[in-house]
Amino acid sequence: MLSNPLIATVIIFAFIAFGEWLSIKSRARIPMLLTAMVGFLIVGWTGILPEDILEKSQFAALGAILIGPAILHMGTMIPFSLLKSQIKAVLISLGGLLISCLLILTVITLIFDYPTAVAGVGPISGGIIALLVTSEKLTEIGLSSLIVVPALVVAFQGVVGMPLALNFMRRYALKLQKDMDNGSFVPMATDEEINGKATDETESNPVKASMTLKLFFVFAGAAVGIVLGELTGVHYSLWCLAIGIAGLKLRLFEPKVLDKSNSFTLTMIGIIFVVMGTMAGVTPQDVLNNLPSVVAILAIGTIGLSIGGYITSKLVKWHPYKGMPVALTALFGFPGDYILCEEVSRSIGRNKQEEKLIFNELLAPMLIGGFTTVTIVSVIIAGVLVQTL
Repeated sequence: MLSNPLIATVIIFAFIAFGEWLSIKSRARIPMLLTAMVGFLIVGWTGILPEDILEKSQFAALGAILIGPAILHMGTMIPFSLLKSQIKAVLISLGGLLISCLLILTVITLIFDYPTAVAGVGPISGGIIALLVTSEKLTEIGLSSLIVVPALVVAFQGVVGMPLALNFMRRYALKLQKDMDNGSFVPMATDEEINGKATDETESNPVKASMTLKLFFVFAGAAVGIVLGELTGVHYSLWCLAIGIAGLKLRLFEPKVLDKSNSFTLTMIGIIFVVMGTMAGVTPQDVLNNLPSVVAILAIGTIGLSIGGYITSKLVKWHPYKGMPVALTALFGFPGDYILCEEVSRSIGRNKQEEKLIFNELLAPMLIGGFTTVTIVSVIIAGVLVQTL
């Protein structure tokens, strides 16, 4: 029965739905993605579900296809005028990574050894690509016993990072709410910039109104991004983001294009299936054998990101509650950054207008921070440090 793709999909979907329900009931104090990932991991350990249930579902395969279109969609959510103001988010991300890496390389080397420190420092500053770079080098030089360290760091860094980032984001959202109440709130971008100018052109033009054509152009743009990634060596996610931003500026795409084609929720669900799959290969024995070094790397890395984010936020004159979550995006990246923005705005906003204002203030810096850390700098850090082994 569990081999049926629909039944397997519903079972996995149940973890996501329960996480969403718990997030709503806790007013976003418990992140949905955290609940879904940990619940899936624990149930998998008990043997209640077959190890290959994700493969049987086949929905994760769809989710992998949808990553490019989803990232392009993110680009259509960030007006170019707003993007130009996000240099501070980039600096905060870099500041957090700098302090985190220095602390890990110093403290973990003293407690354990230098290879263990290097095994953890790349992945904690990013995600899957940094994990692959680190694992390949460890295998090459005969340290395959350490491969489980970066794998566990990647598997559990979101468990540590998301609740902490969520706490800071909630506090900043409450500050924004007070600013709205006393009249001192100034949005980063106007509603017209974010949602586009009101026009009747789409309604009067059946071609532009077609949901199928809108979706096709998004997929075509993402396909171009993947081709450019293979040709240039620059990760395809950056190309997809750039195509989305440029397409919005040139009016090739509408703002929030997947929302307009009624496709974004299903896209995000598919991607969450992919993220949950990163936990599938972790066994209880893996956790126990490497628990001391993994816990130390996660704790020291998270402290370093928080300290670096705080210091850099002060230097660029951003509120720490706004800047520190940006630094912490290194621990989860996309889609966690988007999901947290959605959960916080939904839980703090007293009406739809407030939800939208809070969401718009949080989204751009979190997305830019996530792409800076996870997609770009983590790969550089991992690539450089593994050469020192």
